[in-house]
Amino acid sequence: MSTDLSGLLRPRSVAVIGASGRRGTIGAEILHNLLHAGFNGPVYPVNPTAIAVQSVRAWPDVRAIPDPVDLAVIVVPQPQVLGVVDACLEKGIKGLLVITAGFKEVGPEGAALELEMARRVRAAGARMVGPNCLGIVTTDPETRLDATFAPTFPPEGTVSVASQSGALGVAMLDYARELNIGIRDFVSMGNKADVSGNDLLSWWSNDPHTQVILLYLESFGNPRRFRDLAAAVSLCKPIVAVKSGRSARGLVAASSHTGSLAGADAAVQALVEDTGILRVDTVDELFDMAAFLAHQPIPRGRRVAILTNAGGPGILATDACEALGLVVTDLPGPVTEELRSFLPPAASVRNPVDMIASATPAQFTRAIRALLGCEAVDALIVLFVPPITTDAEAVGLAIAAGAAGMDKPVISCFMGRHGVPEALSRLQAAHIPSYAFPESAVRVLAGAARYGEWRARAPGVAVTPSGMDMTAACAALAAAVPDASGWLAPGDVAKVLGAIGVRLPEAVVAESVGEAATAARRMGFPVVLKLVAEGVVHKTDVGGVRVDLRNEGDVFAAWEEIAAALDAHGLAGAMRGGLVQPMIDGGVETIVGVTRDPTYGPLVMFGLGGVQVELLRDVKFRLAPLTDRSVHELVRGIRGYPLLDGWRGAPPADVPALEDLLARVGALADACPTLAELDLNPVKVMGVGQGCVAIDARIRVA
Repeated sequence: MSTDLSGLLRPRSVAVIGASGRRGTIGAEILHNLLHAGFNGPVYPVNPTAIAVQSVRAWPDVRAIPDPVDLAVIVVPQPQVLGVVDACLEKGIKGLLVITAGFKEVGPEGAALELEMARRVRAAGARMVGPNCLGIVTTDPETRLDATFAPTFPPEGTVSVASQSGALGVAMLDYARELNIGIRDFVSMGNKADVSGNDLLSWWSNDPHTQVILLYLESFGNPRRFRDLAAAVSLCKPIVAVKSGRSARGLVAASSHTGSLAGADAAVQALVEDTGILRVDTVDELFDMAAFLAHQPIPRGRRVAILTNAGGPGILATDACEALGLVVTDLPGPVTEELRSFLPPAASVRNPVDMIASATPAQFTRAIRALLGCEAVDALIVLFVPPITTDAEAVGLAIAAGAAGMDKPVISCFMGRHGVPEALSRLQAAHIPSYAFPESAVRVLAGAARYGEWRARAPGVAVTPSGMDMTAACAALAAAVPDASGWLAPGDVAKVLGAIGVRLPEAVVAESVGEAATAARRMGFPVVLKLVAEGVVHKTDVGGVRVDLRNEGDVFAAWEEIAAALDAHGLAGAMRGGLVQPMIDGGVETIVGVTRDPTYGPLVMFGLGGVQVELLRDVKFRLAPLTDRSVHELVRGIRGYPLLDGWRGAPPADVPALEDLLARVGALADACPTLAELDLNPVKVMGVGQGCVAIDARIRVA
């Protein structure tokens, strides 16, 4: 399949099939927009009943056009679309934009028609956007294409946008115009029958004029390809995305700790963390980020200075910085002395710097220069509340003058005024974004700082721990006989994990209390006794675990206690035996797990473990296979990581051994598609050099 999208995004000629002269119809508005946006090439209306459409000569059939056509915009009723596509392909057109709706979004019959249309397009070596879409815009001066029925043509710029929603696409184009955010390309993908977000990422990664990529996505067609593409693109160009569907139904039939903790959004968030994408919640935030990233440098760190002419906004900004991980840095003595030299005595020269309401434009400029010149400052937030005595336009000029020639980001907030107010033309020319409230400005700066940190880190490389026999592991999974719910017996679990080098404690499955006592005596006290019963996943929930058994009498008593607990839970007779293991003291209890998302594939989970895991929910997910970078970030991404790093004088845990275990589990999940769920809980991470042990292990196949 061709990766060349020039027929769609850089066409030299366009045919509008279904063009109309009746304004208000889609066929008329698209033709009108093409003509009035100044498309730099011929436009051919195709209408079998008209000699001319909107004063442009019309053709009865696309094949009748005597000249080559690069792009065909198809706006005909759904039953006619397939025939029109065939005519376009016969004409040799390589770019097709199908605006018409009524395909997979309406049911199986429409989906089958859409699939056949995409098959024919690909077989001919052409590319197609749509169906069921708003259209395409490019402000490239050599093209100037507005093949949409939207009312707004955006200003020229360096931001390229892909939207899976046509309705939101209209709002995006309006927003870009309102906020004066320059657009390079805009593509409404519609049903993504052919061209997808992956194709557009690949195209824009090679477009030197695209500096920022914005995405509104409802689904990923190929998540693994998207992950690889987005991670590569993010190293040089920021990608900001709104991904809808956070509240969708969670994973089906998830009964393990890992499965119950993997909500509908876990896979998407894991994808975001792997790729460096800046994920936002709303289209409003999407364009807030774009206004900054399109023109301001990425901050080199998280240290922020705040300059304000009112105390309240400075406090709000400070609180927001602390909440979002930015550091309101202490200013060194020479900087505070310089500020004190020209600010009034009532001003506060500590960060945040409050110049008070009487601050003049000249003082804004001098303060900005002083703060941006400070080595302890990575970025500056300028807050302005317009008092009666100070002209907002003059302050805008002052901010632009202060920031001129500096290599650190400056972001402003003119309280209550979103975007760059028209009166502040010099601020607009300086490309310093302005936001209505301090929290919005801080949120944008925090996102840019996170992106800068992600980009500065070395890219991850695949990790392949030694001593893994993946063939044997997958064979053990295939040979195992699961119970009715798909869970494997303890012996089969041990075979699978043993093949990939996961350390498990010695374990014996006893069918009677006598066998349990004998096994305990042989392995040495103290021991642990765990319930073996089909259909019971979480043994502690039914009183199925007894620990620190120090003699045979304890084992007999524990067996009876477990049986009584089962009876109390209405599970009399469910006990099939007991698992005897040596008691292992010490270590930090963690959980390592796998669950399989039907779209994104296997997810590896890590967090604090034990019986409170669902209560604490201190877990993170990453997509398999893992890299050295994702393993490193997975371990350090939980709130409880300090417990592994020697919290309050405790000896540090063997984090390298834990990372090795995660890499092994990730490799197993990636290699064996029948692995549906895996729980290692708890995994006890012992002291440095002592490794880690999976105390309890569960595997479900599907």
